[in-house]
Parts: sequence; C-alpha cells; structure tokens
Amino acid sequence: MEFSLTLGKYILKVESEKNTPNASGALLTGTDIRIQLPFVADQFYCHGWQSWSLTAWLDTREELAPSFPVSLHASHIDLPYAFEKKPNGSWLGAVNTPDGKIILLGSLGLESHVKYDGDSLCGSYEHGNGDWFLAYGLEQDIFQKYAFLLGDRFGKTRLKDSPRIWCSWYSFYKEIKESTLLRIINEMGDLAFDVIQVDDGWQKKVGDWEANEKFPSGMQALADSIKLTGRKAGLWLAPLIAVQSSSIFQNHQGWLLHDAHGRLVQAGVNWHEKFFALDTTHPQVLEMLAELMQKVRTWGYDYVKLDFLFAGALPGQRYVNIPRETAYRQGLETIRLALGDAYLLTCGAPILPTLGLCDAIRVGPDVSDVWNLNLESRLMNNFAVPGAQNAIRTTLNRLWLKPIVHTDPDVVYFHSRNISLSNEQKQLLKYLAYISEFKATSDLPSWLTASERQELQLFLTSKPEIKYISQYKYQINGSICDLSESIKFPKSLNWFENLIRFFIGNLANISIAFILFDKFFSIERRKSDL
Repeated sequence: MEFSLTLGKYILKVESEKNTPNASGALLTGTDIRIQLPFVADQFYCHGWQSWSLTAWLDTREELAPSFPVSLHASHIDLPYAFEKKPNGSWLGAVNTPDGKIILLGSLGLESHVKYDGDSLCGSYEHGNGDWFLAYGLEQDIFQKYAFLLGDRFGKTRLKDSPRIWCSWYSFYKEIKESTLLRIINEMGDLAFDVIQVDDGWQKKVGDWEANEKFPSGMQALADSIKLTGRKAGLWLAPLIAVQSSSIFQNHQGWLLHDAHGRLVQAGVNWHEKFFALDTTHPQVLEMLAELMQKVRTWGYDYVKLDFLFAGALPGQRYVNIPRETAYRQGLETIRLALGDAYLLTCGAPILPTLGLCDAIRVGPDVSDVWNLNLESRLMNNFAVPGAQNAIRTTLNRLWLKPIVHTDPDVVYFHSRNISLSNEQKQLLKYLAYISEFKATSDLPSWLTASERQELQLFLTSKPEIKYISQYKYQINGSICDLSESIKFPKSLNWFENLIRFFIGNLANISIAFILFDKFFSIERRKSDL
C-alpha cells in the first residue's frame, strides 16, 4: 500500500502494509518498507549490529568499502550485509534533512535492516511482517522516542545506577593468576569500587568453564576474598562459543551451529585458535547454560560479564528452525533466569535482541592504550577493532540507549606507565565515562602515583552534572566538553596503500597466518604491558 505522509515541511511517499500516524510520524507494518524522500541526504546514521560494530553518521556520497580481513567479519559485523555497498544499518537508519533535523526509520522487531538507496529509506525483515517507527525531528528527541518504544517492546534495565568496576583485563589481559589478584585486592584499600571483576584467563579453555592451574584454590575462594573487602565479585565468561581445543568442541559437536552444508559455523579466531558458535535452540545447550550460570552464582559472583555473545545469532542451521536473533534471545533468556538478580553486563552482543535481558551492554569496541591502530582502522577499514578513538566514536553514537539500559563505554586510564595515550586523550575517555554514567578501570593500584590515585578516587566518587548541548558536545559541571574531533575518520587511501591493504587483508584471511599473527601480537603486547 502506498500513501503520502507529511512530516514537518516534507511530504514522503510511504510503501507499507499498514500505517498508524502519531505525533512524531507513524507506526508502520510490513516485511519491506520504502520511504521515498523529497531530498537527497548527505548523511546516514549507520547502526552496527553488535557492541563492537561501527556506529556513526556516514557520508552518503562515498561508497562503503568492506572491512578487512574477511576472516573477522563474523566477529565484527552482521554477516548477511557484509558486502552491502549502500549505506545501511542493523534494525534502524536515519538521514539528515535540509533543515537540520533527521528522519528515522527504526524497526521494533528482530532480524531487520535499513538501508539508504539514494532517494529512499528502505527497511526489511528477514522473516515475515514486523513493525516500524518512522519519525522526523531533532536527533536527540527522535532517538529518545525510539528508545522508549524499544523499552516497551523488549524491556528496560531493572536498576537506576551502574556499579563502579575494577576489571583485570587491561592490566593483565589473559595473564592473570590467583596470587596476583589476591595481592591487588589487598592493595585496593579505600578505592571506591563496588565490583572487582576477574576477566579472561581464569578458565581451562573457552568452553570449559572451570578454574585452571593458575587458580589452585578455585573460583569460590577468590570470590570469598573479594567479598571480604565489602565489594561484589565479578566474573567474565563467553558461554556461547567454544574453541577447537575445548571439550565441548571435541565431544559435543552436535551442540554447535552448522551451515547449510553441514559444516561448523566458525565465529572467529582468538586465543590462538578458531572458535565456534553454540546452537542456543539445542535443549542440551540450554541446560548447560542454565547449569553454568547457576554454578557461577554458587561460587559467589553477583556481577557477570558475558562476552562474544554475537555467536548465538550468527546465520546457520539450528536444532529448532527459528530466526537467528530470536534463537539468540532464547538463549539469553535462559541465562538471565539462571543468574537471578546478578548484575549482567553483555559484550560483543547484538544490540536489540539483548535489550530487556541485561542490566548493561557494551556500546562500542574495546578501548586500548593506543588512540588509533593505523593498520586495522585505516588500512583495513575496520573500526570495530580495539582503540580509544574507535571506542569513543561508536559509544557516542549509541548513547540514545541510556534511558533503557546502562551503556558501558569500557575503561578509563589514569596511570602513565607504558601508555601511548596523551593526557588529553585519557581525559576524553574520562569525559565519555561521565556522560555514559558508567565507571570502570583496569589500572593497578601499584601503578598509580599519589596524584593519579587521588584522581581515580575522585572519578569514582564524584557525580558531575551533565548537560547535553549538541550532537557531540556536553557540559560537565559547567565546563564544555567537545568530543567532535574524536569521531572523525582517517583520510582515504592512495593507490599504494590500497595495494598494501589488499595484500595484508588477503593474507589475514588464511587462518594459520592470522593465528600466528594473533599469537605474536598477543605475546609482544603482554611483554610491553607487564
């Protein structure tokens, strides 16, 4: 059905099966929606699929170049749309209007996508009919209205305030051990952390969630030690994936996601080996997930960070033939129920399917003690990789989610030990944490000077007044904070750089080469950091 809809001074031609006008625009229904615009937009809001996926306003006059290497696509972007050249995004998209406002087309359901084809916003569902929100107005107002609709549809976080977190990742990466963490716990003193979270490195294998030999007393004993300080114990897991060397991969390949040809679905490469996705519709997988979360709670962990969750929503053949994001949400519902009232932070998570089932969600890539990795970000056109600028860019463009979920921008750095970030760049990360209202760091107390420790304590205890001014500009306790420079993209490649990109990108698509590079990079990184 085609009809005309007037939004402000613009008359749009709308193709949908059903429409219900409202104050901001209309609620539409249809498998495929087309909104023909009376102008050519020069900016498109691209919303990435999962936590790390690029989210930003993009220039519509530039053709989208695919990111490299292709071997990382499963871990960074939504696979079915990896080579889409037109501006596009997961579940929603928006364009700027000549009068300085926006027109947004946002899905109210799962397995949906929006693209801009030059004169129209086009929305589509992968399976059946679904609902859409079409609206015109100021960017902040329209995204807030969309967020409230999503909260009504999927649910909101239960809690008003987020906890203040120390996590082990950026100090040790995977090289953690019980004795070191016990020493750090004792060094915390009066630092105002609510949670001490043990990150990757405690488990036997990713997929085998028992304490390894570096934690001889077990995970319950460590949780007890943390709680003796008056803080909550937190634990990292990646329950929807399994590496090749894990017992799940070796003994339960029927639990894993397969493609149409019966091959296992590879979700990425990490830990110096391939890892694979679990099928969250398989009854035994759901039983395993529930038992694992209950075990974590029995150990005494009241804060749980779940990572690499996108694997549960990858395309594939499932035990039960249901849509992929619906299948993922089913698995997450099982996890949420088993965790009870534990605080749940999700990471590497598809955004919409996760809403209502977590307390917080990472809304950008990992930070790094490097501002920007030129090889990955510029040469490989991959803005989902770790880096302070990548984290700031995508997080800023997702803060509209704050009314319905705690938005985790990742950690802030206070130490000055072997770090390439300037004081100004570290300050930007601190501003982002204030604006996001989510505070975390990995800095070791022993790394901090007296003034740095004082700065960290002030960060943890202060509650600055935050005022939104414009798209990337805020007022923090009366001072103007302008983050607009942080969201800029690097310059286009010349012919020689494109040649290098082609060579390195294709080399990295060879699994053994990528694994060797990952292993070398990880070892060298740990040497420099530790």
